[in-house]
Amino acid sequence: MDFTPLKDFMDRLTAWRMPGNSVCVYYKNEEVFRYSSGYADVETKEPMDCGKYINIYSCTKPSTVVAALQLYEKGYFLLDDPLSEYIPEFREMYIKGADGELVKVNNPITLRHLFTMTAGLTYNMNTDGMKKAREVTNGDMDTVKVAACLADDPLIFEPGTHWNYSLCHDVLGAVVEVISGKPFSEYVKENVFEPCGITKASYHLTPEIEKKLATQYSFDMSAENDIVSAQQGKKKVGHGGLKKLSPQRTLYLGAKHDSGGAGLITTVEDYAKLANALANHGRAKTGERILSRGTVDLLRCNQLSDVQLKDFNWPQLRGYGYGLGVRTLIDKAKSGSCGSLGEFGWGGAAGATILVDPDEEFSLFYAHHMLNPQEDYYQPRLRNVAYMCLGR
Repeated sequence: MDFTPLKDFMDRLTAWRMPGNSVCVYYKNEEVFRYSSGYADVETKEPMDCGKYINIYSCTKPSTVVAALQLYEKGYFLLDDPLSEYIPEFREMYIKGADGELVKVNNPITLRHLFTMTAGLTYNMNTDGMKKAREVTNGDMDTVKVAACLADDPLIFEPGTHWNYSLCHDVLGAVVEVISGKPFSEYVKENVFEPCGITKASYHLTPEIEKKLATQYSFDMSAENDIVSAQQGKKKVGHGGLKKLSPQRTLYLGAKHDSGGAGLITTVEDYAKLANALANHGRAKTGERILSRGTVDLLRCNQLSDVQLKDFNWPQLRGYGYGLGVRTLIDKAKSGSCGSLGEFGWGGAAGATILVDPDEEFSLFYAHHMLNPQEDYYQPRLRNVAYMCLGR
C-alpha cells in the first residue's frame, strides 16, 4: 500500500479551498495511515492534526443507527413497528392537502421510516413543533420531549412514499433513549464509543473541548467574505473566501438535547475507530463487538424504491442507494466509484466523511472543518484515491 496519492490529494485540497484536513485509514483492523494538511487555525498557522476536535455534524448519524440497531438485535423492536409505540404523540399524523387542509395520513410512521429518512419529516428548525419544544422544556430541549413536539408539525408526504433528509435520526435517538431508559448520550458512550475505545466524543461543547477545537470556517464565493485569504496566500478573485465562525456555531438546540442527527464533536483519530469496527464486520479493534456481522450487512442494504431513489439525487452520491441511515453503493457504473458494491458511509456539513467497506475490511474517516464543504467535488475523488492507495 502506498498512500502518497492520498497525501497529495489532501495537500491539493488545502492549497485550493480547505483550511486544513485530517484522515485516519484502517485496513484489516489495523491503522495503516494517518495524515493532516493545512491549518487548524489559518490566522495563527496552528497545524491541523488528527487529535483536534471538530464538529462532524451529520457524520453523527452512523453512530446513532449503530446504537439503535444494537437494541434491534436484542429484540426490543422490529423495523416496521409504529413509532407511536415508543413516542405516543406520533399516533395521529397529518399532511397538508392541495387546498392547505390537513389530511390524516393512511400509514403510520415506522421505525424503518426513521432509519431511511422516509417518514415525511423535515430539517426545519422554526416550525410550530420546534417553538413548542422550546417553550415546554424552558429552552433545555430535552431529547425525547423535542421529538414528541415534532409530532405537532404536518408531514410533507405520506410516510414511506418519498425520501427527504430530515430530523429522522434525532427522533431515532429519542427512541433509543425511551427503550434503553438512559439519556441518549450515555447509552451511546457506554455501548458504542467505549467498546470501540473512543474517549473523545461529546454532544455538547464544553470549555475543555473548546480549547482543543479546530477553528471552524464557512466557504463563500463572495470576495468580501474572504477574511483569511492573505494568510493562505490566495487571491480573492475567482477563489471565494473563508469566513471564520464562532466556536459556538454547532447544531446546539439546548443543554439537554443530544442530537442523534448532527450533534457530535469528536476527533478524526477517535471516530475512525467506529469506521474500523464496522469495516471489521462489527468487531472493534479492542475485541469488543458493537454489532453482529449480519446486522452490518443489513445496515448497508439499499432500502429505497425506484421512486424514492429519484429523491435521493445528490451529485456526490450518484450510483448510491440509502440503507439504514447510510449511503450504500449499488451501481458502480453510474457512480464511477472504484469501491466495492455495498461500500457505505455518510458525510457532514463541515466536511467530515466516513467510508466503510466490510468486503475489503477497509475504512477511513476524513474531515476538514468548513461549512459549504464542497462535497460534490471532494467526496467522489477522496473515495477513488483512497481505494487506489490499497493497491488491490
